[in-house]
Amino acid sequence: MINESADMFEGCLNDEVGRDTACPPNIGGGASITETSLRFETRALHAGYDPYGHNGSMSVPIYQSAAFAMHDAQRGDSLSSGEIEGFSYSRCGNPTVDAFERRIADLEGGVSAVALASGMAAVSFALLCAAEGGGRLIAPTDLYGASIDAMESFFPQFGIYTDFVDDINDIAQVEVKIRPDTRAVFAESVANPSTRITDIKPLADMLHRHGVALIVDNTVSTPYLFRPIEYGADVVVHSTTKGICGHGNALGGVVVDSGNFNWSNGRFPQFTDKELSVSDERKGIWRNFSEAYPQAPFAGRVRIKYLHNLGAVMSPANAYLQLIGLETLPQRCRQASETALEIARHLETVPHVEHVYYSGLDSSQDKPLADKYLPNGVGPVLSFRLEGDESHVNRVVDAVKVFSYVPNIGCTHSLIVNPARITHREVPSAYRSAAGVDDQLLRLSIGLEAPKDLIADLDQAIADAY
Repeated sequence: MINESADMFEGCLNDEVGRDTACPPNIGGGASITETSLRFETRALHAGYDPYGHNGSMSVPIYQSAAFAMHDAQRGDSLSSGEIEGFSYSRCGNPTVDAFERRIADLEGGVSAVALASGMAAVSFALLCAAEGGGRLIAPTDLYGASIDAMESFFPQFGIYTDFVDDINDIAQVEVKIRPDTRAVFAESVANPSTRITDIKPLADMLHRHGVALIVDNTVSTPYLFRPIEYGADVVVHSTTKGICGHGNALGGVVVDSGNFNWSNGRFPQFTDKELSVSDERKGIWRNFSEAYPQAPFAGRVRIKYLHNLGAVMSPANAYLQLIGLETLPQRCRQASETALEIARHLETVPHVEHVYYSGLDSSQDKPLADKYLPNGVGPVLSFRLEGDESHVNRVVDAVKVFSYVPNIGCTHSLIVNPARITHREVPSAYRSAAGVDDQLLRLSIGLEAPKDLIADLDQAIADAY
């Protein structure tokens, strides 16, 4: 049921081992291509998949099956107990989804990944898994609106509370919030929509001295532009709906376990208490998650307790679309980031634009962090504030012709949205103000159109608004 060895991946679908139907889920395992000499572009096409184990299919097959034959009673019992590896039910593991998980784990530099139905499923499962049983979280106020809403008004219904800070890069401000029951800090590598950059290395170093985990949402930058695990992040989450899929045609999310954090350090009893779901009661074998999945206990618990019991499953068809998106991720990220910077620089010169928020600009206070962590580009998202009032924002939204008015980011199409009314509507006004979100703010997600066409579209829309 759960794979602890990358070696099992190769050839596990060939005729000689056909009884295993497909390679086992990837907890604790790596991808089939893991050579550090291979560059990102190559691994984005090949990692986590062996075509010779799938009848030579160069495209990952869509295993559109709810369940897989267990063949006989003994094998079914062994699969269920975890004594042998394999697939039995697609809620917990599917070969198409597994290939996507392996590829993402490889590209992020983690040891294991769990794919989910949406980005908010990934955020929620990761935070709940870390804080379950009454733990506390720490987070900045300049996050995606649904993440703020979950921590501010929803998680408290489950006994999980969040201490918010105005500046996640003020290490002293974060450290003073740590309590005996603090479990994790949650931040975005590049904030949506302000593009503020989290200075991950000193934050991770401080948290690890206290035995507190760092969970990073890497949606905006994607693993092509930035890999938080390399700087000390313990868990990485994505809305793969965005840049990873890249075409606006499928929802998805993923949780990546770095394999580096000690979840048995005393702050996380859910990883050290014995669990029936990873034990064999009849044989008197009792284990906890740290024992059952020593390489990736966090991914193990997310899959076995959260995915299995709450059921936010990524469909095989959506996993296939995410894999197709990954194949062009480097090229799309490069072009979108270059165009975003060009547009941000242009907007700084446009009448009626009060301020442009893009950390790649020389005028940005975060430019040193952009140079440190994201030398290949900050990503496709930027925002700008207009003079006047909300009516001017509405006129721009209604006047654009190339940009699409869509609440998404990271798409091949360029998108525009007014965050205060759409993506951050549920955020308390005090938090919106701290994040720079007000009625005069517009957020852009830059796609693959010609930069001059996008600039001309914004120019005519802003001129029309005034």
